Amino acid sequence: MMKHRLFFVLCILSLCLLYGWQTSYPALLPVSPSSGNSRNVTILLWHWPFNRSLSLSGDICWDLYRIPHCRVVDQRSFFPLADVVVFHNREIIIGQQKLPLDLLRPQGQRWAWMSLEAPAFNGKLRQFANIFNVTITYRRDADITVPYGELLPKDPEDHLVKDIPQNKSLPVCWVVSNYRNSHKRSRVYRDLRATVPVKVYGRLTKTPLLSTDLLPTISHCYFYLAFENSVTKDYITEKLWRNAYQAGAVPVVVGPPLSDYNAVAPPHSFIHVDEFTSVKEMGEVLKQLVEDKKRYSEYFTWRQRWKVKLYTDWRERLCKICTQYNILPQHKVYSDLEAWVFAKKV
Repeated sequence: MMKHRLFFVLCILSLCLLYGWQTSYPALLPVSPSSGNSRNVTILLWHWPFNRSLSLSGDICWDLYRIPHCRVVDQRSFFPLADVVVFHNREIIIGQQKLPLDLLRPQGQRWAWMSLEAPAFNGKLRQFANIFNVTITYRRDADITVPYGELLPKDPEDHLVKDIPQNKSLPVCWVVSNYRNSHKRSRVYRDLRATVPVKVYGRLTKTPLLSTDLLPTISHCYFYLAFENSVTKDYITEKLWRNAYQAGAVPVVVGPPLSDYNAVAPPHSFIHVDEFTSVKEMGEVLKQLVEDKKRYSEYFTWRQRWKVKLYTDWRERLCKICTQYNILPQHKVYSDLEAWVFAKKV
């Protein structure tokens, strides 16, 4: 009789423990097809960038990007189970969110600092000394590099494009809203317009463009001023990848050094201001290229082999962590995050 009672009590206890575990943590859904002994990596996003959440239902990384064994969650109850916890810098800097420094970090869990802003807009980072193990930025030397865009080889079945987009009517154009006289790009613009006409859109000239009109408008321009608002290492944004390349205009760039552009962009696909002794000289070359259609068309030969991929979805950036997870240093800590962010050399 005692044996039966003991068995009954053990069964009830087991059910209670099982029920308690299930209510403590959300259910872990199955992810991508298994291959060998590869284990699933859990990425916890502590808060959404700019407070704009996206759906994480289903197996996002596999369904959207064919990245296996990767689970991205935004429920903080996953903290004890997460392999990587990601913190977007802006919300912490302005005080909207706080780091969970009061929680006990599980052994082996990595904390990742994420930002796509130029250093000048990241705020005071000294407070983050000895906290983060991983950096997620546009920089090529970050632990996880998430560029604004990149070039991918074209598939054989992709249609070949014409060497040069047609319907050009404007020599140079620029879309700008954040105009400050002190910016390097503003000084280059002022010098350039003295040599060649520049059509300007945006708040500066009170001619804003709808997002649907952006690329069609730029497509009428021979050259587009892909001028970055910060001149800093690897900071090459959608101004190059989307505004110029996808619109079919040759980008004239102001930003990081020429070597940074050469590392990610096709040769002879852009014009860098540092290639000339003066802005006036560059303007004269632009005018010559507008008249010489053969030389101008050579800036589009890359389009026969390459296509532009833009990165705009935070979920894709988070899923990319899983592709690099197994090669991340195991005991890395950023003792001076601010010094790393403001570093000038790769």
